[in-house]
Amino acid sequence: MPQNRALYIPGSTRPELARPSLDTRQVEEEWRLGRWKGITRPYTPEAVEKLRGSVRIEHTLSSMGANRFWQLLNSRPYIPALGALTGNQAVQMVQAGLEAIYVSGWQVAADANLSGNTYPDLGLYPSNSGAQIVRRINRALQRADQINHAEGENGAYWYVPIIADGEAGFGGHLNVFELMKEMIEAGAAGVHFEDQLTSEKKCGHLGGKVLVPTSHFIRTLVAARLAADIQGVPSMLVARTDAEAAKLISSDADPRDQPFITGERTTEGHFLFKGGMEAAIARGQAYAPYADLVWCETPTPDLDEARRFAEGIHSAFPGKALAYNCSPSFNWEKHLTPDEIAAFQQKLASFGYKFQFITLAGFHTLNQSMFELASTYAQQGMPAYVRLQKREFQAEKAGYGAVKHQSFVGTGYFDQVAQVISEGESATVAMKDSTEAAQFRRKVEVSVPADQKRQALKE
Repeated sequence: MPQNRALYIPGSTRPELARPSLDTRQVEEEWRLGRWKGITRPYTPEAVEKLRGSVRIEHTLSSMGANRFWQLLNSRPYIPALGALTGNQAVQMVQAGLEAIYVSGWQVAADANLSGNTYPDLGLYPSNSGAQIVRRINRALQRADQINHAEGENGAYWYVPIIADGEAGFGGHLNVFELMKEMIEAGAAGVHFEDQLTSEKKCGHLGGKVLVPTSHFIRTLVAARLAADIQGVPSMLVARTDAEAAKLISSDADPRDQPFITGERTTEGHFLFKGGMEAAIARGQAYAPYADLVWCETPTPDLDEARRFAEGIHSAFPGKALAYNCSPSFNWEKHLTPDEIAAFQQKLASFGYKFQFITLAGFHTLNQSMFELASTYAQQGMPAYVRLQKREFQAEKAGYGAVKHQSFVGTGYFDQVAQVISEGESATVAMKDSTEAAQFRRKVEVSVPADQKRQALKE
Protein backbone atom coordinates (compact mmCIF):
# COMPACT_ATOMS: atom_id res chain seq x y z
CA MET A 1 0.00 0.00 0.00
CA PRO A 2 1.43 3.45 -0.87
CA GLN A 3 2.86 5.52 1.97
CA ASN A 4 0.66 8.51 1.08
CA ARG A 5 -2.66 7.01 2.05
CA ALA A 6 -4.47 10.31 1.51
CA LEU A 7 -3.99 9.97 -2.25
CA TYR A 8 -4.62 6.25 -2.55
CA ILE A 9 -7.70 4.85 -4.28
CA PRO A 10 -7.82 1.04 -4.35
CA GLY A 11 -7.93 -0.11 -7.96
CA SER A 12 -7.32 3.36 -9.40
CA THR A 13 -4.49 4.13 -11.80
CA ARG A 14 -5.07 7.87 -11.31
CA PRO A 15 -4.56 8.63 -7.60
CA GLU A 16 -4.55 12.38 -8.35
CA LEU A 17 -8.36 12.15 -8.67
CA ALA A 18 -8.67 11.66 -4.92
CA ARG A 19 -9.39 14.57 -2.59
CA PRO A 20 -6.85 14.12 0.23
CA SER A 21 -8.05 14.10 3.80
CA LEU A 22 -7.16 17.23 5.78
CA ASP A 23 -4.03 16.82 7.84
CA THR A 24 -3.90 17.76 11.50
CA ARG A 25 -2.43 21.19 10.78
CA GLN A 26 -5.35 22.10 8.54
CA VAL A 27 -7.83 20.86 11.15
CA GLU A 28 -6.15 22.99 13.81
CA GLU A 29 -6.31 26.05 11.56
CA GLU A 30 -9.99 25.45 10.84
CA TRP A 31 -10.80 25.21 14.55
CA ARG A 32 -9.21 28.62 15.14
CA LEU A 33 -11.76 30.32 12.89
CA GLY A 34 -14.29 32.66 14.47
CA ARG A 35 -17.00 30.16 13.60
CA TRP A 36 -15.77 27.99 16.47
CA LYS A 37 -15.35 30.66 19.11
CA GLY A 38 -16.65 29.31 22.42
CA ILE A 39 -16.96 25.70 21.19
CA THR A 40 -15.23 23.01 23.25
CA ARG A 41 -13.91 19.79 21.73
CA PRO A 42 -12.49 17.27 24.22
CA TYR A 43 -10.57 15.51 21.44
CA THR A 44 -7.61 16.39 19.25
CA PRO A 45 -7.20 17.18 15.55
CA GLU A 46 -5.03 14.05 15.41
CA ALA A 47 -8.00 11.93 16.49
CA VAL A 48 -10.21 13.47 13.81
CA GLU A 49 -7.64 13.04 11.05
CA LYS A 50 -7.01 9.44 12.06
CA LEU A 51 -10.72 8.58 11.92
CA ARG A 52 -11.46 10.36 8.62
CA GLY A 53 -9.94 7.79 6.32
CA SER A 54 -7.62 8.41 3.41
CA VAL A 55 -10.08 10.23 1.14
CA ARG A 56 -12.27 13.14 2.12
CA ILE A 57 -15.79 12.77 0.70
CA GLU A 58 -17.57 16.07 0.06
CA HIS A 59 -20.99 16.73 1.63
CA THR A 60 -21.88 19.80 -0.39
CA LEU A 61 -25.49 20.43 0.67
CA SER A 62 -24.76 19.96 4.35
CA SER A 63 -21.73 22.25 4.24
CA MET A 64 -23.56 24.89 2.19
CA GLY A 65 -26.50 24.78 4.56
CA ALA A 66 -24.39 24.99 7.72
CA ASN A 67 -22.39 27.94 6.41
CA ARG A 68 -25.52 29.73 5.26
CA PHE A 69 -27.29 29.15 8.59
CA TRP A 70 -24.26 30.56 10.40
CA GLN A 71 -24.35 33.65 8.16
CA LEU A 72 -28.07 34.13 8.76
CA LEU A 73 -27.57 33.63 12.49
CA ASN A 74 -25.14 36.53 12.50
CA SER A 75 -26.99 38.82 10.10
CA ARG A 76 -30.68 38.48 10.99
CA PRO A 77 -32.49 39.47 14.20
CA TYR A 78 -33.76 35.88 14.17
CA ILE A 79 -34.36 33.04 11.72
CA PRO A 80 -38.02 31.93 11.50
CA ALA A 81 -38.83 28.44 10.23
CA LEU A 82 -41.73 26.03 9.84
CA GLY A 83 -41.70 22.27 10.21
CA ALA A 84 -41.94 20.63 6.76
CA LEU A 85 -43.61 17.25 6.43
CA THR A 86 -43.10 16.79 2.66
CA GLY A 87 -40.78 17.97 -0.06
CA ASN A 88 -43.50 20.10 -1.65
CA GLN A 89 -44.21 21.83 1.64
CA ALA A 90 -40.54 22.77 1.79
CA VAL A 91 -40.70 24.19 -1.75
CA GLN A 92 -43.69 26.33 -0.77
CA MET A 93 -41.82 27.62 2.29
CA VAL A 94 -38.86 28.73 0.20
CA GLN A 95 -41.07 30.15 -2.54
CA ALA A 96 -42.92 32.16 0.10
CA GLY A 97 -39.69 33.69 1.39
CA LEU A 98 -38.55 31.59 4.38
CA GLU A 99 -34.79 31.11 4.68
CA ALA A 100 -34.62 27.90 6.71
CA ILE A 101 -36.58 24.68 7.16
CA TYR A 102 -37.17 22.61 10.27
CA VAL A 103 -37.66 18.82 10.24
CA SER A 104 -39.61 17.61 13.27
CA GLY A 105 -39.28 14.12 14.71
CA TRP A 106 -42.89 14.39 15.86
CA GLN A 107 -44.01 14.84 12.24
CA VAL A 108 -41.73 12.02 11.07
CA ALA A 109 -43.32 9.75 13.67
CA ALA A 110 -46.86 10.80 12.75
CA ASP A 111 -46.79 10.61 8.97
CA ALA A 112 -43.36 10.36 7.35
CA ASN A 113 -41.41 7.43 8.74
CA LEU A 114 -39.98 4.48 6.85
CA SER A 115 -42.13 1.90 8.63
CA GLY A 116 -45.26 3.43 7.11
CA ASN A 117 -46.97 3.55 10.50
CA THR A 118 -48.61 6.40 12.38
CA TYR A 119 -46.82 6.84 15.71
CA PRO A 120 -46.93 9.27 18.61
CA ASP A 121 -43.66 11.00 19.48
CA LEU A 122 -42.25 8.18 21.60
CA GLY A 123 -39.15 7.28 19.59
CA LEU A 124 -40.82 4.28 17.93
CA TYR A 125 -40.02 4.90 14.28
CA PRO A 126 -36.90 3.64 12.41
CA SER A 127 -33.94 5.86 13.24
CA ASN A 128 -33.03 6.59 9.61
CA SER A 129 -36.49 8.04 8.85
CA GLY A 130 -35.54 11.63 9.73
CA ALA A 131 -32.53 11.57 7.44
CA GLN A 132 -34.74 10.23 4.65
CA ILE A 133 -37.11 13.21 5.00
CA VAL A 134 -34.12 15.57 4.91
CA ARG A 135 -32.96 13.84 1.73
CA ARG A 136 -36.45 14.08 0.20
CA ILE A 137 -36.69 17.80 1.00
CA ASN A 138 -33.29 18.49 -0.52
CA ARG A 139 -34.28 16.63 -3.68
CA ALA A 140 -37.50 18.64 -3.93
CA LEU A 141 -35.54 21.88 -3.56
CA GLN A 142 -33.01 20.66 -6.11
CA ARG A 143 -35.77 19.98 -8.64
CA ALA A 144 -37.27 23.43 -8.06
CA ASP A 145 -33.85 24.95 -8.64
CA GLN A 146 -33.32 22.91 -11.81
CA ILE A 147 -36.71 23.94 -13.20
CA ASN A 148 -36.14 27.62 -12.51
CA HIS A 149 -32.59 27.54 -13.85
CA ALA A 150 -33.67 25.77 -17.07
CA GLU A 151 -36.36 28.40 -17.60
CA GLY A 152 -33.88 31.24 -17.09
CA GLU A 153 -35.52 32.36 -13.86
CA ASN A 154 -33.67 33.25 -10.70
CA GLY A 155 -34.28 35.05 -7.46
CA ALA A 156 -35.13 32.34 -4.94
CA TYR A 157 -32.23 30.73 -3.09
CA TRP A 158 -33.50 27.16 -3.06
CA TYR A 159 -30.89 25.36 -0.98
CA VAL A 160 -31.94 26.78 2.36
CA PRO A 161 -30.48 25.22 5.51
CA ILE A 162 -32.40 22.35 7.08
CA ILE A 163 -32.27 21.84 10.86
CA ALA A 164 -33.35 18.31 11.73
CA ASP A 165 -34.54 16.52 14.86
CA GLY A 166 -32.10 13.91 16.17
CA GLU A 167 -34.46 13.05 19.04
CA ALA A 168 -32.56 11.54 21.98
CA GLY A 169 -30.16 9.80 19.63
CA PHE A 170 -31.94 6.45 19.22
CA GLY A 171 -29.48 4.63 21.49
CA GLY A 172 -26.04 5.18 22.93
CA HIS A 173 -23.31 7.54 21.88
CA LEU A 174 -22.23 5.41 18.94
CA ASN A 175 -25.83 5.57 17.69
CA VAL A 176 -25.68 9.37 17.96
CA PHE A 177 -22.40 9.36 16.04
CA GLU A 178 -23.90 7.31 13.20
CA LEU A 179 -27.17 9.26 13.16
CA MET A 180 -25.29 12.55 12.86
CA LYS A 181 -23.28 11.17 9.95
CA GLU A 182 -26.47 10.03 8.24
CA MET A 183 -28.09 13.44 8.67
CA ILE A 184 -25.03 15.07 7.13
CA GLU A 185 -25.03 12.66 4.20
CA ALA A 186 -28.72 13.53 3.65
CA GLY A 187 -27.82 17.23 3.51
CA ALA A 188 -28.89 18.55 6.93
CA ALA A 189 -27.28 21.84 7.93
CA GLY A 190 -27.72 21.05 11.60
CA VAL A 191 -29.25 18.63 14.08
CA HIS A 192 -30.67 18.99 17.57
CA PHE A 193 -30.55 16.43 20.32
CA GLU A 194 -32.42 16.33 23.63
CA ASP A 195 -31.29 15.22 27.08
CA GLN A 196 -33.86 12.46 27.53
CA LEU A 197 -33.32 8.75 28.09
CA THR A 198 -33.70 7.15 24.67
CA SER A 199 -35.63 4.11 25.86
CA GLU A 200 -38.24 6.35 27.52
CA LYS A 201 -38.21 9.20 24.99
CA LYS A 202 -41.30 11.42 24.93
CA CYS A 203 -42.46 14.51 23.11
CA GLY A 204 -41.37 17.53 25.12
CA HIS A 205 -45.03 18.35 25.78
CA LEU A 206 -45.96 14.92 27.12
CA GLY A 207 -45.50 13.56 30.62
CA GLY A 208 -43.23 10.72 31.68
CA LYS A 209 -39.96 12.23 30.45
CA VAL A 210 -36.79 10.75 31.93
CA LEU A 211 -33.59 12.80 31.77
CA VAL A 212 -30.11 11.36 31.45
CA PRO A 213 -27.28 12.67 33.65
CA THR A 214 -25.75 15.94 32.50
CA SER A 215 -22.43 14.23 31.75
CA HIS A 216 -24.19 11.63 29.61
CA PHE A 217 -25.78 14.26 27.41
CA ILE A 218 -22.53 16.17 27.07
CA ARG A 219 -21.07 12.99 25.57
CA THR A 220 -24.06 12.91 23.19
CA LEU A 221 -23.08 16.38 21.98
CA VAL A 222 -19.43 15.37 21.74
CA ALA A 223 -20.38 12.31 19.66
CA ALA A 224 -22.39 14.48 17.26
CA ARG A 225 -19.65 17.09 16.92
CA LEU A 226 -17.02 14.40 16.35
CA ALA A 227 -19.15 12.91 13.57
CA ALA A 228 -19.44 16.32 11.90
CA ASP A 229 -15.71 16.96 12.20
CA ILE A 230 -14.88 13.59 10.70
CA GLN A 231 -17.27 14.35 7.83
CA GLY A 232 -15.58 17.72 7.38
CA VAL A 233 -18.82 19.70 7.79
CA PRO A 234 -19.32 22.74 10.08
CA SER A 235 -22.70 21.43 11.23
CA MET A 236 -24.94 23.47 13.49
CA LEU A 237 -25.48 21.57 16.73
CA VAL A 238 -28.46 22.43 18.94
CA ALA A 239 -28.64 21.21 22.55
CA ARG A 240 -32.15 20.89 23.93
CA THR A 241 -32.99 20.37 27.57
CA ASP A 242 -36.32 19.03 28.81
CA ALA A 243 -35.42 19.76 32.43
CA GLU A 244 -38.06 22.47 32.88
CA ALA A 245 -40.91 19.93 32.99
CA ALA A 246 -39.14 16.60 33.61
CA LYS A 247 -39.85 14.74 36.84
CA LEU A 248 -37.48 11.79 36.47
CA ILE A 249 -33.79 11.15 35.84
CA SER A 250 -32.16 7.82 35.00
CA SER A 251 -29.17 8.08 37.36
CA ASP A 252 -27.68 10.16 40.17
CA ALA A 253 -24.13 9.63 38.89
CA ASP A 254 -23.38 13.28 38.05
CA PRO A 255 -22.84 15.62 41.04
CA ARG A 256 -24.22 18.51 38.98
CA ASP A 257 -27.64 16.85 39.07
CA GLN A 258 -27.66 16.23 42.83
CA PRO A 259 -29.43 19.49 43.83
CA PHE A 260 -32.45 18.43 41.78
CA ILE A 261 -32.70 14.77 42.82
CA THR A 262 -34.94 13.90 45.77
CA GLY A 263 -33.48 10.46 46.49
CA GLU A 264 -36.77 8.66 45.87
CA ARG A 265 -36.96 6.10 43.08
CA THR A 266 -39.66 4.65 40.86
CA THR A 267 -40.45 1.00 40.23
CA GLU A 268 -38.39 1.25 37.01
CA GLY A 269 -35.39 2.46 39.02
CA HIS A 270 -35.49 6.09 37.93
CA PHE A 271 -34.84 8.88 40.41
CA LEU A 272 -37.39 11.62 41.09
CA PHE A 273 -36.21 14.93 39.68
CA LYS A 274 -37.23 18.47 40.66
CA GLY A 275 -37.64 20.01 37.24
CA GLY A 276 -38.03 23.71 36.65
CA MET A 277 -36.27 26.73 35.23
CA GLU A 278 -33.38 26.51 37.68
CA ALA A 279 -32.62 22.97 36.55
CA ALA A 280 -32.99 23.96 32.89
CA ILE A 281 -30.55 26.83 33.28
CA ALA A 282 -28.01 24.63 35.06
CA ARG A 283 -28.16 22.11 32.26
CA GLY A 284 -28.14 24.74 29.53
CA GLN A 285 -24.97 26.23 31.00
CA ALA A 286 -23.35 22.79 31.06
CA TYR A 287 -24.24 22.14 27.42
CA ALA A 288 -23.41 25.58 26.01
CA PRO A 289 -19.67 24.96 25.37
CA TYR A 290 -20.49 21.93 23.21
CA ALA A 291 -23.34 23.33 21.10
CA ASP A 292 -23.96 26.21 18.71
CA LEU A 293 -27.43 26.93 20.09
CA VAL A 294 -29.19 26.04 23.34
CA TRP A 295 -32.92 25.30 23.57
CA CYS A 296 -35.14 24.91 26.61
CA GLU A 297 -38.43 23.14 25.90
CA THR A 298 -41.22 25.02 27.70
CA PRO A 299 -44.85 24.14 28.54
CA THR A 300 -46.33 27.56 27.66
CA PRO A 301 -45.42 30.62 25.54
CA ASP A 302 -44.15 32.56 28.55
CA LEU A 303 -41.89 35.53 27.79
CA ASP A 304 -40.87 35.93 31.43
CA GLU A 305 -39.65 32.33 31.53
CA ALA A 306 -37.93 32.78 28.16
CA ARG A 307 -36.16 35.88 29.48
CA ARG A 308 -35.13 34.08 32.65
CA PHE A 309 -33.60 31.19 30.73
CA ALA A 310 -31.79 33.56 28.36
CA GLU A 311 -30.39 35.61 31.20
CA GLY A 312 -29.27 32.43 32.96
CA ILE A 313 -27.37 31.19 29.93
CA HIS A 314 -25.94 34.58 29.04
CA SER A 315 -24.71 35.18 32.59
CA ALA A 316 -22.16 32.44 31.95
CA PHE A 317 -21.98 32.55 28.14
CA PRO A 318 -22.69 36.09 26.87
CA GLY A 319 -24.14 36.17 23.38
CA LYS A 320 -24.79 32.44 23.18
CA ALA A 321 -27.41 31.82 20.48
CA LEU A 322 -30.68 30.33 21.70
CA ALA A 323 -33.48 28.40 19.98
CA TYR A 324 -37.21 28.50 20.77
CA ASN A 325 -40.06 26.19 19.84
CA CYS A 326 -43.15 28.28 19.02
CA SER A 327 -45.11 25.10 19.52
CA PRO A 328 -48.57 24.15 18.23
CA SER A 329 -48.90 22.34 21.57
CA PHE A 330 -49.53 25.78 23.11
CA ASN A 331 -53.05 27.21 23.08
CA TRP A 332 -51.69 30.58 22.06
CA GLU A 333 -54.81 32.73 22.49
CA LYS A 334 -55.40 31.25 25.92
CA HIS A 335 -52.10 32.67 27.12
CA LEU A 336 -51.55 35.82 25.03
CA THR A 337 -53.48 38.72 23.53
CA PRO A 338 -53.38 39.31 19.75
CA ASP A 339 -50.92 42.18 20.27
CA GLU A 340 -48.70 40.01 22.47
CA ILE A 341 -48.76 37.25 19.85
CA ALA A 342 -47.80 39.73 17.12
CA ALA A 343 -44.81 40.96 19.13
CA PHE A 344 -43.83 37.58 20.58
CA GLN A 345 -41.02 36.65 18.19
CA GLN A 346 -39.48 40.10 18.20
CA LYS A 347 -39.41 39.98 22.00
CA LEU A 348 -37.77 36.55 21.91
CA ALA A 349 -35.19 37.86 19.46
CA SER A 350 -34.33 40.69 21.85
CA PHE A 351 -33.47 38.04 24.47
CA GLY A 352 -31.14 36.22 22.07
CA TYR A 353 -33.44 33.54 20.62
CA LYS A 354 -31.96 33.50 17.12
CA PHE A 355 -33.72 30.42 15.74
CA GLN A 356 -37.51 30.29 16.19
CA PHE A 357 -39.60 27.57 14.61
CA ILE A 358 -43.10 26.09 14.58
CA THR A 359 -42.38 22.39 14.83
CA LEU A 360 -45.66 20.89 13.60
CA ALA A 361 -46.66 23.49 11.02
CA GLY A 362 -46.68 20.93 8.21
CA PHE A 363 -48.89 18.45 10.09
CA HIS A 364 -51.50 21.02 11.09
CA THR A 365 -51.57 22.74 7.70
CA LEU A 366 -51.94 19.46 5.84
CA ASN A 367 -54.75 18.21 8.07
CA GLN A 368 -56.74 21.41 8.48
CA SER A 369 -56.62 22.38 4.80
CA MET A 370 -57.63 18.91 3.62
CA PHE A 371 -60.41 18.67 6.19
CA GLU A 372 -61.75 22.05 5.09
CA LEU A 373 -61.77 21.03 1.43
CA ALA A 374 -63.20 17.58 2.11
CA SER A 375 -66.02 18.85 4.32
CA THR A 376 -67.14 21.52 1.84
CA TYR A 377 -66.71 19.12 -1.11
CA ALA A 378 -68.86 16.53 0.65
CA GLN A 379 -71.65 19.09 0.98
CA GLN A 380 -71.27 21.17 -2.19
CA GLY A 381 -69.32 19.18 -4.77
CA MET A 382 -67.23 20.98 -7.41
CA PRO A 383 -67.79 24.58 -6.20
CA ALA A 384 -65.71 23.69 -3.15
CA TYR A 385 -62.73 22.75 -5.29
CA VAL A 386 -63.15 25.70 -7.65
CA ARG A 387 -62.91 28.07 -4.68
CA LEU A 388 -59.60 26.43 -3.81
CA GLN A 389 -58.41 26.89 -7.39
CA LYS A 390 -59.41 30.57 -7.29
CA ARG A 391 -57.35 31.02 -4.13
CA GLU A 392 -54.41 29.44 -5.96
CA PHE A 393 -54.79 31.88 -8.85
CA GLN A 394 -54.89 34.76 -6.38
CA ALA A 395 -51.72 33.51 -4.68
CA GLU A 396 -49.79 33.50 -7.97
CA LYS A 397 -49.02 37.20 -7.68
CA ALA A 398 -47.24 36.42 -4.41
CA GLY A 399 -45.06 33.80 -6.11
CA TYR A 400 -47.17 30.66 -5.71
CA GLY A 401 -46.64 28.24 -8.59
CA ALA A 402 -48.31 24.92 -7.78
CA VAL A 403 -51.61 25.78 -9.49
CA LYS A 404 -49.78 24.83 -12.70
CA HIS A 405 -49.00 21.45 -11.27
CA GLN A 406 -47.48 19.92 -14.41
CA SER A 407 -44.88 22.64 -14.71
CA PHE A 408 -44.37 22.72 -10.96
CA VAL A 409 -43.14 19.12 -10.79
CA GLY A 410 -40.85 19.45 -13.81
CA THR A 411 -42.71 18.32 -16.94
CA GLY A 412 -41.22 21.17 -18.95
CA TYR A 413 -37.78 20.45 -17.52
CA PHE A 414 -37.89 16.85 -18.71
CA ASP A 415 -39.20 18.01 -22.09
CA GLN A 416 -35.96 19.98 -22.37
CA VAL A 417 -33.96 16.90 -21.36
CA ALA A 418 -35.76 14.89 -24.08
CA GLN A 419 -35.05 17.55 -26.69
CA VAL A 420 -31.34 17.59 -25.87
CA ILE A 421 -31.18 13.80 -26.11
CA SER A 422 -33.05 13.79 -29.46
CA GLU A 423 -31.12 16.80 -30.80
CA GLY A 424 -34.36 18.80 -30.87
CA GLU A 425 -36.38 16.28 -32.84
CA SER A 426 -38.56 14.70 -30.15
CA ALA A 427 -42.22 14.40 -31.14
CA THR A 428 -43.31 13.16 -27.73
CA VAL A 429 -42.72 16.18 -25.50
CA ALA A 430 -45.44 16.40 -22.85
CA MET A 431 -46.24 20.06 -22.19
CA LYS A 432 -46.97 21.22 -25.76
CA ASP A 433 -50.40 19.60 -26.07
CA SER A 434 -51.25 19.52 -22.37
CA THR A 435 -54.40 20.95 -20.85
CA GLU A 436 -52.19 23.12 -18.69
CA ALA A 437 -50.62 24.80 -21.72
CA ALA A 438 -54.05 25.33 -23.26
CA GLN A 439 -56.00 26.50 -20.22
CA PHE A 440 -53.58 28.22 -17.85
CA ARG A 441 -51.75 31.45 -18.49
CA ARG A 442 -47.99 31.14 -18.65
CA LYS A 443 -46.45 32.32 -15.43
CA VAL A 444 -44.37 35.44 -16.01
CA GLU A 445 -42.41 35.50 -12.79
CA VAL A 446 -41.77 32.82 -10.16
CA SER A 447 -39.58 34.61 -7.67
CA VAL A 448 -40.92 37.72 -5.97
CA PRO A 449 -39.10 39.61 -3.17
CA ALA A 450 -40.36 38.54 0.25
CA ASP A 451 -41.76 41.98 1.15
CA GLN A 452 -43.79 42.07 -2.09
CA LYS A 453 -45.09 38.55 -1.42
CA ARG A 454 -46.34 39.57 2.00
CA GLN A 455 -48.03 42.65 0.57
CA ALA A 456 -49.64 40.64 -2.22
CA LEU A 457 -51.00 38.10 0.23
CA LYS A 458 -52.48 40.91 2.36
CA GLU A 459 -54.25 42.30 -0.70
